[in-house]
Amino acid sequence: MPMTSSGRISGRPALFIPCLVDAFAPEVGQAVFAVLRRLGIDPVYPQKQTCCGQPAFNSGYRKEARAAARHFIEVFDPYGPIICPSGSCVAMVRHHYAPLFDKDRTWGPRAAQAAARTFEFTEYLVDVLGVEDVGAGFSGCVTYHDSCHLLNTLGIADQPRRLLANVAGAEFVEMPDSDHCCGFGGSFSVKYPDISAALLEDKVKNILASGADTVVGCDMGCLMNIEGMLHRKHLPMRVMHIAQVLAGQKASMEKKPG
Repeated sequence: MPMTSSGRISGRPALFIPCLVDAFAPEVGQAVFAVLRRLGIDPVYPQKQTCCGQPAFNSGYRKEARAAARHFIEVFDPYGPIICPSGSCVAMVRHHYAPLFDKDRTWGPRAAQAAARTFEFTEYLVDVLGVEDVGAGFSGCVTYHDSCHLLNTLGIADQPRRLLANVAGAEFVEMPDSDHCCGFGGSFSVKYPDISAALLEDKVKNILASGADTVVGCDMGCLMNIEGMLHRKHLPMRVMHIAQVLAGQKASMEKKPG
């Protein structure tokens, strides 16, 4: 793995944009790019990238997951740090790629290298670049939802909060039980809809109890799930990916009628 004298990963940074962002919230990918450019980083977006293989892996389809992982590794092999606005997808690459190829002498080391170069967006800003103030401004009261993979698998909790604390004009408040699941969990919400809905009800109650007007997170699956219930209940809460706040974008809820 190429490294600089300071210990940083060398090579041009590359953006890995997850399926949900690509399909439903491309503005989040644009926000990530805008923030990095503001900080003097010039990332590339490899056009041949596809899914990291997490849905297949979680459903037990190891052969299909390996195929997706091989493609990911090949696409991102020419680049340096791999930056992704999703704790869930980063957790897949970092913790499950190497075990998928644990007996493969060729792909095993390549998977381990890809895993070591892959960072969640806020993790990259705070832990790699050492940046906690990106020069962002926002008007409103913000609360934060800890997504499960981001918190429990990657151990990322302080980084998003540090970034939000340095957004000019924003008031940050903690919601009760911010680390409780929102009920999405990918296919979990489909397989166990009643449990998922109950978890989501609790999450929405906690969001409202915070008194904030905007809920922010780092994973689009969670945010889409939360936004859906807020919209069905006709609640005026804004829902934003943290990259959108840091880039100065308007909230997605403001685009919807009713």
